Amino acid sequence: MTDYPDLRKLRVLRELSERGTVSAAAQALHLTPQAVSQQISALGRELGVALTEPSGRRLRLTGAARIVLRHADAVFTQVEQMRAELAAHRSGDHAEVAVAGFSTTLSALILPAVARLRETRPLLRTSLAEVDPPDSFSLLQRGETDVVISADTTRAPGAAGEDRRTDGRFHRIALCDDPFDIALPAGHRLLGSERLLLADLADETWIFATTGLCHDIGVAACTAAGFTPQASHAIGDWDATLAAVRLGLGVALVPRLAKPVPRPEVTIRAFSERAPSRTVFAAVREGSQTSPEIAAVLDALRTAARAAVAG
Repeated sequence: MTDYPDLRKLRVLRELSERGTVSAAAQALHLTPQAVSQQISALGRELGVALTEPSGRRLRLTGAARIVLRHADAVFTQVEQMRAELAAHRSGDHAEVAVAGFSTTLSALILPAVARLRETRPLLRTSLAEVDPPDSFSLLQRGETDVVISADTTRAPGAAGEDRRTDGRFHRIALCDDPFDIALPAGHRLLGSERLLLADLADETWIFATTGLCHDIGVAACTAAGFTPQASHAIGDWDATLAAVRLGLGVALVPRLAKPVPRPEVTIRAFSERAPSRTVFAAVREGSQTSPEIAAVLDALRTAARAAVAG
């Protein structure tokens, strides 16, 4: 048994735990299934314990593997803290931070933050990727991105997928609340109403996003308001969504951060109360938040979020 297990093998074990099968872990890590099995077996030999056992035609993690993983998460946090302190030590050198966010946050938050960083931290390079959770969190865990922008729902129970709020591997920073408004076509019966609630639209035909956070939050918000929405169209582009609303094909919930180009004959109204909303947040690997490069990106994102909400 060696004194220090290989961090790469620990990450392979973590990926197997997350993905559930050797083939899925291999695909995520860009390895062959044989290589994943070899890494797990080698780690078990290093630690002197069996990490997997047969379960039908698959492998499942042993109790010993669960112990290893619990300590591995603490090791990964310590490594991130070490990297952060080293980054602080060499502050001023060239650095790169990768950011992944879902589509709405690119133009509203991430791009303005990058523009700000070009002025305030010219030596800091950023790379951007449009990735929805949970895939973005898998990239973050594997070190393939450094900052993830995601969202929780605050008034639509069960909408935003897996709850990452209690996951000790990630440090989370709230950025802003993003309420949803309703897009109505010209001549709609509710345009002149003084009060507007989501429940007032129970009999409408709905246009939702194709997949992802906006789709899930919209459907869950309608369910929480007491009705099952009649969804007739699934559109992944906000400008196309408003075009469909203008043609009378349905109504649509629009997050305020989306800021689609205004269209004639379409009115976007805020709800009088109990509007569906989501909390937009940034997440980094626990321990990395004190790195000066990542701290600079988080600060720029907070500034961009305040400006987006104010605007």
